[in-house]
Amino acid sequence: MDGILKDQLIEPGSCLDPSRRFDKVGVIVTNLGTPDAPDYWPMRRYLGQFLSDPRVIDYSPWLWQPLLQLVILSKRPFSSGAAYAGIWNKEKNESPLLTITRNQTDNLRKRLKVAWGDDVEVEFAMRYGNPSTPSVIEKMKQLGCDRLIFFPLYPQYSAATTGTANDEAFRKLITMRWQPSIRTVPPYCKHPGYIAALKSSVEKAYSRIDTRPDVLVASYHGLPERYANSGDPYCCMCHDTSDLLRTSLGMTEDELITTFQSKFGPEAWLKPYTVEEVARLAEAGKKNIAIMAPAFSADCIETLEEINEEIKESFEEAGGETFTYIPCLNDDEMHIDMMADIVRREAAGWL
Repeated sequence: MDGILKDQLIEPGSCLDPSRRFDKVGVIVTNLGTPDAPDYWPMRRYLGQFLSDPRVIDYSPWLWQPLLQLVILSKRPFSSGAAYAGIWNKEKNESPLLTITRNQTDNLRKRLKVAWGDDVEVEFAMRYGNPSTPSVIEKMKQLGCDRLIFFPLYPQYSAATTGTANDEAFRKLITMRWQPSIRTVPPYCKHPGYIAALKSSVEKAYSRIDTRPDVLVASYHGLPERYANSGDPYCCMCHDTSDLLRTSLGMTEDELITTFQSKFGPEAWLKPYTVEEVARLAEAGKKNIAIMAPAFSADCIETLEEINEEIKESFEEAGGETFTYIPCLNDDEMHIDMMADIVRREAAGWL
């Protein structure tokens, strides 16, 4: 039997191959996702996957899917594709979110390799689109990782973001005969390094402009009120972040306000809506504002297109004069330091 196993069943590089190392820790940084191209069919595939997720849209599929497939996905890929085309990284032929997430991962890998060398592998995955979460988990297994730290890049927890990202990882584990152990990173909305990085980004932006903004708007991605009323903690965590950032900057409640953007569909979402609130500020005499998006770890369609075009236009049409957008933390050194600190905490006992 030993001869049969050795000669016929054990392939070089397989998990049974004694020459193969299989005791590494894999770190998977994950974000929302991106279409492969801004054209109709890639956009339709991406939107179809995203809008079919019951964590995102929880309507009955018997009612929602006909509307989605026959109406929404017939039209929306054109408008969304045009929006993506306006921000597309033409040099790399990819979305800014993909470019930034890759840079974040490369920089995090360098940090962790200094500490742990070949004991750790670092890759990134997307919940929707490519590289897919299942494919990256499989890649980690092939690289010799028997333990995974799954790191959704969402500071504030929501079932529609962190929850569904974790779901996708767990679905992959269900199919694996030999599952790696896994730890999922909890929300980090109050992490001192995160607040410090946000504070630094505001101070850098303010140092580059002549007129100090009357108001700093912290615009978070919206969520249906019904989700929050059902127990989703996202709204509270957004306010936690704003409160800590406001204190660290020494601002009053009138100087730093919390709003929510990206409303979709007919039902009520978390308020106030950013697009309406910036117009109200301009009409109230607040002619100079700055706006940031603390819920996003990387600049994307919601920041580069929605904030810098739709929301900016709403402010200016209401009489606003100076609109300053403060970029997401992206691959800023303080952001990468925070990510590395979180990984060290979650890797306790493993590395």
